[in-house]
Amino acid sequence: MSVLVRPESINRLFSTVAGRATIPALQINKNSRFTNASGRNCILSGKVAASNGNLPVACRDCFRRWDGIRLAGVRGCPGCGSVRLVSHPRLFDLSVAHIDCDAFYASIEKRDRAELTGQPVIVGGGKRGVVSTCCYVARTYGVRSAMPMFKALKLCPDAVVIKPRMELYVTEGRAIREMMQRLTPLVEPVSIDEAYLDLSGTDALHGAPPAISLMKLQKQIEAELRLTISVGLASNKFLAKTASEADKPRGFFALSIDEAPEYLRDKSVRVIGGIGPQFEKKLNGDGIRTVGDIQRLDLKTLVKRYGETGLWLHNCSHGRHERKVDPEGERKSVSSETTFNEDISDARLLEDILWRLSERTADRAKESGVEGRVVTLKLKTHDFKSFTRRVSLNEATQLAQVIFRAAKPMLARETLGQRYRLLGVGISELVDAKADAMDLADPKALKRAKAERASDLAREKFGDAAVKTGRGVRSELTRNRKD
Repeated sequence: MSVLVRPESINRLFSTVAGRATIPALQINKNSRFTNASGRNCILSGKVAASNGNLPVACRDCFRRWDGIRLAGVRGCPGCGSVRLVSHPRLFDLSVAHIDCDAFYASIEKRDRAELTGQPVIVGGGKRGVVSTCCYVARTYGVRSAMPMFKALKLCPDAVVIKPRMELYVTEGRAIREMMQRLTPLVEPVSIDEAYLDLSGTDALHGAPPAISLMKLQKQIEAELRLTISVGLASNKFLAKTASEADKPRGFFALSIDEAPEYLRDKSVRVIGGIGPQFEKKLNGDGIRTVGDIQRLDLKTLVKRYGETGLWLHNCSHGRHERKVDPEGERKSVSSETTFNEDISDARLLEDILWRLSERTADRAKESGVEGRVVTLKLKTHDFKSFTRRVSLNEATQLAQVIFRAAKPMLARETLGQRYRLLGVGISELVDAKADAMDLADPKALKRAKAERASDLAREKFGDAAVKTGRGVRSELTRNRKD
């Protein structure tokens, strides 16, 4: 199969994962193969289409670089023969990167279990749970992260379903983060398997521009951990993340702000981080479905329609993004909230809803492998005034019972005739999950913790409806009556 992408996008990206090649601005014959100097079977590209002038080029395997070579007729790296070359006009100037581990949980499981090679693997809960992640084989069936498990198994009935091993995933994630931090102190973790890096000014330290340092990091992770990552290189965080998603898995994609407007034009508005389902629905209702639709509206119109958000939309649609890489920007909380169809003042009903939100927050914390030392209650009144209340715990927790017991007195102090339209609860000051220390010291707490964990196992095996508390049942009955 031949692949041809716009000549304006000058990246040269060669991927040998699952026999796939993605090479913008280049026609290739997927069936042409050769064995390079390392003995690995690689996809051999056809001759590179004639380019205008010389371009910076780097080899992802031997890390040689050329500040400017004419690409016409080039078949592979002049040094090692590898076809995994990257070329971009600003390849050695860009310094902000987004790194995303490829199907992280599933890749670890397939690495550790040889019998899973070539199999569709889903990491997640029972039939009534959701998909935490899935391998690329499973994705060819349409399976996606956060998809209900029953739907995933309907799409891919032969999938191998594996219970998450969060402790191992956290350990591997830390190892990768430590490798990142050897490149630059400016590492902003987004999650256990994803981070932004700012390598500005590191050329002298590493004796190479950021692009080369990132290529070396990719190879190091593959060699030492037998895991792959995809790298997006740009001038800001938004474009770096967009670039990292352009060629997964095991990709390396550079995207400059000069080419951003055209690159983004035909993409869904959801490519802009921060646009969720509800805002997307509103934009669609206004006739805005692609980034190009935003680009066609002038700034004055956008601001008139959406206020300050209009300015943000305008900037993002042209690839502009001002937020810097923040090493302190790691996820700091886990929470759940709900907005009511009608304002609620009934203290008993609010308490029941608080329990349901505490369960949801606990589930998310367990899935992420974290605990929190602070419980926060969030409320919004009928007249749209928001406020929060916080309480610190003696020990970090991820248990719904503990979260609820901490938030309940704070809620009781606020429900004196006031009407509310939103209620939320969350935990912060997160730490990696472990056995609750207070469970070991307090027999009653230990009993509650064991009961909750037993309930978690039952729900994972038999579905969410398998175990419910009396409060949870009452909350559902009340909600159904209101619906």
